[in-house]
Amino acid sequence: MTTVSELLHQKADAIGAKDPKGMTSGYAAGAVIFSLAPPLRQPGDARDPQPMEHWLATFEGPMNLEIRDLEIVEEGDLAYATSIDGLSATPKGSTESFTLWYRATHALRRIDGRWQITHEHQSVPFEMDGSFAASINLEP
Repeated sequence: MTTVSELLHQKADAIGAKDPKGMTSGYAAGAVIFSLAPPLRQPGDARDPQPMEHWLATFEGPMNLEIRDLEIVEEGDLAYATSIDGLSATPKGSTESFTLWYRATHALRRIDGRWQITHEHQSVPFEMDGSFAASINLEP
């Protein structure tokens, strides 16, 4: 049986492999996704790889998702995980890569003996100085 940690690392590995089916295979039906991209809540079925295919097509070359400070709490068939994740990639048409560190929280249920992501929340802090600019240069 795949552990919560293995599931999250498999998803990260799928991003590195640019594998949209691997990226979406860990989601449960009806999963609620609050990703970095607009809108406030992602519509549709999180298990559908097509939106990930479109997103991956906006990058050139290799990608990497690093998971740091992963903390997992399991109680029966429910679990949650928090981490600081770093996405490294090169936007299409650019020669410069970036690394964006953000906060990630996952809620999971064991369904039919398999951990599945039922809720995912990603966020970037913003400056509290009145500019409300995203703090995209932070590092753990």
